[in-house]
Amino acid sequence: MTDNKDCMRYNRQEILPEIGKEGQKKLGAASVLLVGVGGLGSPIALYLAGAGIGTIGLVDDDVVSISNLQRQVLYSENEVDMKKVDCAKRRLELLNGEIRVNAYPTRLSAENARELIAQYDIVVDGCDNFSTRFLINDVCVEQGKPYVYGAIGGFCGQVSVFNYDGKTTYRTLYPDEEDIKLMPPPHKGVIGVTPAVIGSMEANEIIKIICGFGEVLAGKLLHIDLRNCQSNIISLSK
Repeated sequence: MTDNKDCMRYNRQEILPEIGKEGQKKLGAASVLLVGVGGLGSPIALYLAGAGIGTIGLVDDDVVSISNLQRQVLYSENEVDMKKVDCAKRRLELLNGEIRVNAYPTRLSAENARELIAQYDIVVDGCDNFSTRFLINDVCVEQGKPYVYGAIGGFCGQVSVFNYDGKTTYRTLYPDEEDIKLMPPPHKGVIGVTPAVIGSMEANEIIKIICGFGEVLAGKLLHIDLRNCQSNIISLSK
């Protein structure tokens, strides 16, 4: 890679006063753990890599299936039946050879969560179940790490940032873990652009946290319905 390419790679975001060269240095020094590299995880991973996040960890034990490709834009038909984290790592390194990508072909569990999360500055949610989210939340609270949350269904999605600046946690949104786990599983129908929108918003929250600009969605829950493009921000009481 030439010096000119090094200079130009981040030019379009460095000229923004909210980022600049100092913000770009912060992005390069930052580390983010992405739990789940599916529908939400695909845009999150791509935009974090493009932005120059220095170290990205990918946690997922699944393989690529043909039904994923409608929304999981990290992958191709040639990668069906291959491990998602391995395919994602290759794709991100092709996008940005300056960053480090760590692949963990496993589920996040009570046995490995503390060790994995301890290695990263921020954890971001690309998963699809309550149990994993409660686990992420509790370990992030214990270790003082921000947790960027996103969830989708159909044409709707929501985003928040937990455990940031002494604000709310995931248990503020869902105080009773046992009741939530008894709920029927959400409908799996989803249009591909829903995770694209929500995952991109999660990536944006991460960039805001690292560079220190804007108003982070801490203590707030953003909900959007893409059928009518209506969005609401709900204040979460601690």
